[in-house]
Amino acid sequence: MRAALPGFAGLFTAAELQALAMRDDVESRLVVRDGSRWSFAEGPFRRADFRSLPARQWTLLVQGVNLHSAPADALLRRFSFLPYARLDDLMVSYAVPGGGVGPHFDSYDVFLLQGFGRRRWRYGPQDDLELKPGLPVKILRRFAPAHDDVLGPGDMLYLPPQFAHDGIAVDACTTYSIGFRAASVNELAAAFLDFLRDEVDLDGRYADPDLAATREPARIGAAMRRQCARQLARLRWDGATVARFLGSWLSEPKPTVFFAPPPRPLAPAAFARRLARHGVRLDRKTQLLYDDRHLFVNGTAVAWEPLGDGAPALRRLADDRRLAADAAGALPAACVSLLHRWHCDGYLDPTTT
Repeated sequence: MRAALPGFAGLFTAAELQALAMRDDVESRLVVRDGSRWSFAEGPFRRADFRSLPARQWTLLVQGVNLHSAPADALLRRFSFLPYARLDDLMVSYAVPGGGVGPHFDSYDVFLLQGFGRRRWRYGPQDDLELKPGLPVKILRRFAPAHDDVLGPGDMLYLPPQFAHDGIAVDACTTYSIGFRAASVNELAAAFLDFLRDEVDLDGRYADPDLAATREPARIGAAMRRQCARQLARLRWDGATVARFLGSWLSEPKPTVFFAPPPRPLAPAAFARRLARHGVRLDRKTQLLYDDRHLFVNGTAVAWEPLGDGAPALRRLADDRRLAADAAGALPAACVSLLHRWHCDGYLDPTTT
């Protein structure tokens, strides 16, 4: 997509990205190529790590920049024609001439928006996804691109899942990657089983009053296996359980995300007055989703029913990430109390509350 964002030249300088990569609350990676050899390192980095790099063929990747920058968050929200439950984060890569991470494929959709500089992209569908062995990065063994394009500032490339691609910096450049969430079925199942651990409430206890003496004490008997199988077969879940799991899981913050409660939280009455004067905005790190029965905030489900007629305004807050003063001031007491709790937990933008 040529000139997808006319006039866009990026949001960060190389120095600003390096400063982010030196923080311990930011995920970052460094990929360096030396001929046929590749090296890979994870941050946080030191300033000396960047001073020792060669003039060519390296790339710095900084994950989740939308969590640390208001303009980056605003750029990610420009893709809100897609559900927030499917949008992952905004990653920025900075590459010097010749820099790249090698021909590879991703298991999810991605938009690649060019910042300053130019990057050459070779890409296309590919059935052979075998990787080169023994490398610290995942590089395709036999890369056969179908397309070859050079992207300049504001140009954008969309790649479906498992589309092979290789981006090489023509000159020093940045690329902004808008990635999608696409969990494997195995990952989804494991997360659901973990969720069920807190939902299970089966009565009874294992017992075998008819147990007979044995000459094979190490054997697990057939009667024990049958009884345990019967008890485990009592596990049940329904669509409502799956829906509650899904909202909680999709809104759960990543392990690297932490919230900072205000040093002096407002008292409930003062918070309500501030809400009516200034409205409310979600913190960049907060994920707020909803379905027909629940509101999900950062991994916690809140039922709609106790929130009464304030539900439409809270759905608007989830969709727009903010709520104007007139709408916030008209919220019922139960909704104001909920927002005050979020204020105390650091889930709201402190500049508005």
